[in-house]
This record gives sequence, C-alpha cells and structure tokens, in this order.
Amino acid sequence: MKSYPTDRIRNVALVGHGGAGKTTLAEALLVRAGAVPRAGRVDDGTSLLDTEPESVKRHMSLSLSLAPFEWTTDDGNAYKVNLLDTPGYLDFDGEVDAALSVADLAVFVVSAVEGVEVQTERLWRKAAALGLPRMVFVNKEDKDRASFQSVLEQLRVAFGTGITPLELPLGEAGSLHGIADVLTESALEYEPGGQHHAAPLPAAVEAEEHAVHDALLEEIVSGDDTQLERYLSGDVPSVAELERTLAQEVLDCLEFPVLLGSAVTGVGIDRLADFICDLGPSPAQRPAPVAAGDEVVPVAAVADGKPLAYVFKTIADPFIGQLSLFKVLSGTVRADDRLLNSSHGGEERLHALLVLRGKEQLATAEVTAGDIAAVAKLGNTHTGDT
Repeated sequence: MKSYPTDRIRNVALVGHGGAGKTTLAEALLVRAGAVPRAGRVDDGTSLLDTEPESVKRHMSLSLSLAPFEWTTDDGNAYKVNLLDTPGYLDFDGEVDAALSVADLAVFVVSAVEGVEVQTERLWRKAAALGLPRMVFVNKEDKDRASFQSVLEQLRVAFGTGITPLELPLGEAGSLHGIADVLTESALEYEPGGQHHAAPLPAAVEAEEHAVHDALLEEIVSGDDTQLERYLSGDVPSVAELERTLAQEVLDCLEFPVLLGSAVTGVGIDRLADFICDLGPSPAQRPAPVAAGDEVVPVAAVADGKPLAYVFKTIADPFIGQLSLFKVLSGTVRADDRLLNSSHGGEERLHALLVLRGKEQLATAEVTAGDIAAVAKLGNTHTGDT
C-alpha cells in the first residue's frame, strides 16, 4: 500500500454495543473500496477481521483489528482510511481504549432495531472525555422493526445537542431502497452491490426532508458568524461551504453527523466512506499529547519532524512472533531505522514494516506522520512505549 500525506489519512475507530454490526460494516467498507474481493460473515466464523480462534468460535470480536483501505471521493481526492474495528462488550474495554488512543474520529455504530444501548452510552462518555470527534452510523436499516426516527430521538435524548442527521431513509426494513441526502436535497437509489444513482425525491418524504434540511442549515451556520450573517441576509452558503463549516464543527466536537444504511445490502456504505474523508479530521488537525518529563506536550503530526512513534497494541503472531502496532506521531519512520525507546533508553531497529488488514500483512517501505502500521520482533518494546 502506497504512502499518503498526513492530511489525506483518516484514523477511525468503529465503536458501539456488541451486535450492532461493526465488523460487518468494516468488511462492507473494504469490499466497497475494492480492498478485498468479498466480505466474510461473523455468524459463519468466516470474518476477515475476527482472526483469533476464540473470536471465530464465539462469533464475536474479542480484540481490535486493523482494516485499512484507500478511497477516492467525488472531488477526486484520494485518502487512506485506517479502520480500527473494536469489540462491543465491556470485558474487552482495553481493546477499545487502545483504538481510541490512536483514532482521530470515532464512528458509533448503532442498530436501527435495538437503538442506543448501554455500551454505546459508556463509550460516548469516554470519547467525549478524550475530546475525540464523533459520528454515528445507524446500521441494519434493512432489518425488520428498523426505525431511524426512533434511533434519532434516542440519540438526542442520550447525547444532547449536536446530533445532526445528514440523511433520511427511503423505505425501511425490507423496503429500504435508498437515501435522501439532506444537504443537497436529493435522493439516491441503491442497486445490489452498493452502487447508487440520483433520483427525484419521493413525494412521501419531500416535506420531511425539506424541514430537516432547513434545520440542518441553521444548525451549521449558527457555528460560524460570517455564514450566519450571510444566511440571515438571505444569502444561503453553498453545499461545499456548509461542508467545510461542518467539518470544523466536527473537529471541535460541536456537531455529530448521523448517517444510515445497511452493511449487508450496501446501502449508504460509499457515503459513509465519503463523509469519513470529507468531514473527519486528519492527524495533522489533532496534535497528540505526549508526556515529556512532568509535562504533557502536544506533538504536531508533521512528516519532516523528528520521528516519534507510539506502540498501542502488541500481538503474538504464530508465524513471525511479536508484532507491535504503532502510530507515527511525528516524522517519517522507514524500514531499518534505529529509534530510541523512551521508556528504557534502549535502541530498537525497525526491521520489516507492515500494514495489517486482518490476517493479511502488506509490506511498506515507510510510514508517515499520522499513519498506522506494525513492526515485527522488537527486542524490548511493549504496549504504551514511545
């Protein structure tokens, strides 16, 4: 996988209650991006990302998994998205903590059937305490008893202001066939495989969509004095201007966009990838807090800075031994670099650098600031070391 500049990297933790479909969603994104030919199934034990024998046996994620993919948005910009798929049960909270420590955006996956559950609320509070930008994906819109409006109301009750729907479903449960784009006031009809085409807004949702659109406009411009003044004078900002303002409000944890779809049918998957890239912050926008003696100092993710990497998870690989998963906080790390472990002062040589995607291990020559990778066989480096 090629190297991407820091501003084109997105580190995204998929979090939420167990059973909401996080792993299925991660694999749907990989398939839609062309990173893998087909998705596995958690229920069948064939998931690409649940690689541990116990995870396969129990049909549930027990540890975080990396799922990077490349994505090109409608404006032609190419990005690398590092998905961190996390377990949804309290027993494995340490895995979620590890993912949140290196993520720049948390996508909360909520079931359209079960709604907001206890682990979702716990993790929302945890992400808020970290100042981590958040987005919500209402999954399983194709299932019986799915109700986007019910989930939206639960989100507002649980998390207060800032819950901002960018989409409405066209049909629900077995009749789900598309999405109404609230910003552009257009309809998107989906085909098998997750492709979509533009269509007129159905009359049945037109009035609701216009009302949600007007509320969304007011919500976005209220956070920008210049746009608010223009809006009040009758000059409505363009969609591109509104998206730029919304991206800043997401970074500032003032707005939390709500998207919807189905990881099984593919409805809304491509738009989730678009919004992750267009609205989600890059590592360059979120300096990492690093301990320096008795102080904690922010370290900017700049590719030409002094190399600094943080190990957030260690894996025992049955074939190559210990794998250390790390995020480059600053500088650019290259294969065969020698770096100093700040915990014990010893030098470590970085042999083969790897990009992990489930069990797949892709060799890479360098890892730039903000990116995530793995290195094998470090001598005396552990989780939590820099």
